[in-house]
Amino acid sequence: MKRTAFNTPEKKPDIDINKPENFKPNGSFWHRPSSVLWIYLIFLLTSLYLWQGMEEVQRTEIPYSEFLQRVDKGEVREAVVSDKVITGTLTETDPKTGKPRRFVTVPLWNNDLARELEEKGVKYTVRQGDDWLSSFLFNWVLPFGLLFLLWGWMSKRMAGAGKGFLNIGNHIRIHPEGDVKVTFKDVAGAEEAKTELGETIAFLRDPEVLQRIGGHAPKGVLLVGPPGTGKTLLARAVAGEAHVPFFNISGSEFIEMFVGVGAARVRELFEQARKKAPCIIFIDELDAIGGARGMGPMMGGHDEREQTLNQLLTEMDGFDPSVGVVVMAATNRPEILDKALLRAGRFDRQIVVDKPDLEARLAILQLHTRNLKMADDVDLRVVAQRTPGFVGADLANIANEAAILAVRYKHEAVTMADFEAAIDRVIAGPEKKNRGLSGAEKRRVAFHESGHTLVAESVPTGEPVHKVSIIPRGVAALGYTLQLPVEEKFLSTENELRDQIAILLGGRVAEEIVFGDISSGASNDLERASEIARNMVTRLGMSEKLGPLTWGVQRELQFLGQHTEERNYSEETARLIDAEVRRLVEEGRQRAMEIITGQRAVLDDLAHALEEKEILDGEEVEAIIRRRKQSEESRR
Repeated sequence: MKRTAFNTPEKKPDIDINKPENFKPNGSFWHRPSSVLWIYLIFLLTSLYLWQGMEEVQRTEIPYSEFLQRVDKGEVREAVVSDKVITGTLTETDPKTGKPRRFVTVPLWNNDLARELEEKGVKYTVRQGDDWLSSFLFNWVLPFGLLFLLWGWMSKRMAGAGKGFLNIGNHIRIHPEGDVKVTFKDVAGAEEAKTELGETIAFLRDPEVLQRIGGHAPKGVLLVGPPGTGKTLLARAVAGEAHVPFFNISGSEFIEMFVGVGAARVRELFEQARKKAPCIIFIDELDAIGGARGMGPMMGGHDEREQTLNQLLTEMDGFDPSVGVVVMAATNRPEILDKALLRAGRFDRQIVVDKPDLEARLAILQLHTRNLKMADDVDLRVVAQRTPGFVGADLANIANEAAILAVRYKHEAVTMADFEAAIDRVIAGPEKKNRGLSGAEKRRVAFHESGHTLVAESVPTGEPVHKVSIIPRGVAALGYTLQLPVEEKFLSTENELRDQIAILLGGRVAEEIVFGDISSGASNDLERASEIARNMVTRLGMSEKLGPLTWGVQRELQFLGQHTEERNYSEETARLIDAEVRRLVEEGRQRAMEIITGQRAVLDDLAHALEEKEILDGEEVEAIIRRRKQSEESRR
């Protein structure tokens, strides 16, 4: 589908092996006598430490001179005299607690000195020498001892749950045998991938089939494809079909802040898998840990990610393929993976899960709408035709959006109009009803989109116009023209590309003819037309002057639709390329100019109808063009 726009199954809870209730080691921690003694000891020492601190807080230290004065005045209720300190209570009460105030003071046993200080009116305080042993025990040994005991208890507790202390936050999820209910019936499209994976399923069901003839199943299966094509769903379906346990973890969950945690988790993952064999290990987003080594900022560095990758390579080399453990992984960036991962003996098979074709999209839509209550006017084939390039996740989103819109508009069932609105929302964004266009702007946008429509209906290879709208959508689109492909295409001829350039420039040319000037609304059209023309010259050899050669080295990021280009030609060749690109774009502009000038009346009719209705479907567009042509023929 081409668009020209005016710019401005029920799931059961996973089992987490990190929870003690899901992983029972031999002998519970709480049932060990030594463990109970450790708990009582920690509790006793903590209580003693807190009690001593509370006692110190409750007592108020007073100077010895003040103590003697209070004795003379009768303000001391009771006193306990020891060789170092005097403690007791005063007759006054503590305002906070309402109880007699407690005190502590250090006496001066030199009576002559004490008497002389009293006579002189000197307020004095006696300090005793620090008891370094008790201070050291209570201020250093006891606090750090409690922390050490708590650390050791946590380490043993985590080890009892099946993981070491540094493996905090492990997210390995195990789906037991028979718990995975997803099968190939729940995966629409991807027939080639399902055929490839069928052999893996056969091995997991009966490992001796290949062993009898001396072969062995592949150790690893790598699912490669764009985001949203169903790679994770396929992996779950394999486990469901084979009726084996399914280990699921994301590549990013291997890495934590502690060095060595990732490698430890890889070892733990494979150790658990061997115990559950036959089973499937599935690592989603493999590129998070499987990127090529030595490509980071520290060339040749041995960082945490590389340690994790090295451990994964070692584990895949070390286990026996006959035990029935199959490693599956998914990525949408295969070009950055380390070559050691992709060699034979590790990920032996690479299965491409590509974007679905028309029939596959239809099957996916039927799958995602089987629980929807749909009206009789819904034609899923038309929906599939309107969504070329969409992946399974996009189609599921469209079905859900259509249901939401049906509820919003209070429909009894999902109608075709709801599906049309859902597609428009996904492609062009939500309607901006609060973005009001002035009368002049609305008229300009109407003629702009009518220009695209008229050229698309006039060029030999143009695809039929499905819908034209001048309702603002998304961030910058003030209008758009959607074309519905007659059939699925994977190749484009030179004439089709030239026609596409003319269609893209039709809106700008219409503005130029009607208003005598142009606006900023054609910026995206110009960008796309220039890109097509440049690819025709530099990549497709569609220039007589430059010949059947490619110019520039493009390094594409597979499945991401992005590329970088390295220039490998001279300045003179660069000038020729620019001239050829300019020529192709100018030829497209002249073709659009001839079409619109020759059918100006049709352009006016389309624009006026758009101004009035704001949206025209393909049938209305054809009716307007047909009516105008019949009117002109009758005049002749």
